[in-house]
Amino acid sequence: MKRSLNVYCPKKAEKQEPYHVIHKLPPGDSPYVRAKHVQLVEKDPEAAIALFWMAINAGDRVDSALKDMAVVMKQQNRAEEAIEAINSFRDRCSKQAQESLDNVLIDLYKKCGKLEEQIEMLKQKLRMIYQGEAFNGKPTKTARSHGRKFQVTIKQETSRILGNLGWAYMQQKNYAAAEVVYLKAQVIDPDANKACNLCLCLIKQARYSEARPVLEEVFEGKFPGSDDPKLQKRAEDLRKELEAWQCASPSSSPLGLLDLEDAFLEGLDQLMNQWAPFRQRRLPIFEEISPYRDQLAC
Repeated sequence: MKRSLNVYCPKKAEKQEPYHVIHKLPPGDSPYVRAKHVQLVEKDPEAAIALFWMAINAGDRVDSALKDMAVVMKQQNRAEEAIEAINSFRDRCSKQAQESLDNVLIDLYKKCGKLEEQIEMLKQKLRMIYQGEAFNGKPTKTARSHGRKFQVTIKQETSRILGNLGWAYMQQKNYAAAEVVYLKAQVIDPDANKACNLCLCLIKQARYSEARPVLEEVFEGKFPGSDDPKLQKRAEDLRKELEAWQCASPSSSPLGLLDLEDAFLEGLDQLMNQWAPFRQRRLPIFEEISPYRDQLAC
């Protein structure tokens, strides 16, 4: 019987990845690269901001430098400066970067409590979808979150924007407008969080009999995200609030009013019922919105 031989094979030395790959930095030694090194490796945000300014003035990766600088400024509670920087220098950025800069601006407006500006930007993004300009005319885009890439569809993006618009209306206590927006967002891409927000809008308008079935659907797990522990806790809090309001005098319930300037939202009722997948650059939900375009542009 032959004996098997165990041959010793030393492992090949593993190839060391380049420094910039390990630290997720762009290669090179330009002002922008140095700014990213100071931001991500040295963890010095103020120095990084100064280097991002240098990169912008030098014309070095201006798209990324302006966006990254604004994000760092926001983290340093300098959101007002970040807003001014974007508005002053975005004309130096490419057309492809404008949508990303808009997203940063919306976050900055939210950080500063600038609701009117936030709402206007969200309306502008809806108009871009209507005109087929979102995602640079493509039906999907690649997004990043916590270092991971994933695909986002126009359908998902429209629902996300409507959800943010609804939340901004809620901060203004314009619950009727928020209700219209959340209803349309749920038609496109429903989830449990927007369902809870819709329920709250109805509670604030003393429409308890309509709020209860929406909340029950969350408990029954009919929406994506219903099993999230934080969401379940919020739904339980809403149930208690609903029961408390039902026991109180109806006259004590706060009511939201639909602002006349946002009356175009009522026109989304018919449009959302005609939802279909992305086609011919224009979303079907906006195909008949032309009577309201002037208000969107205001």
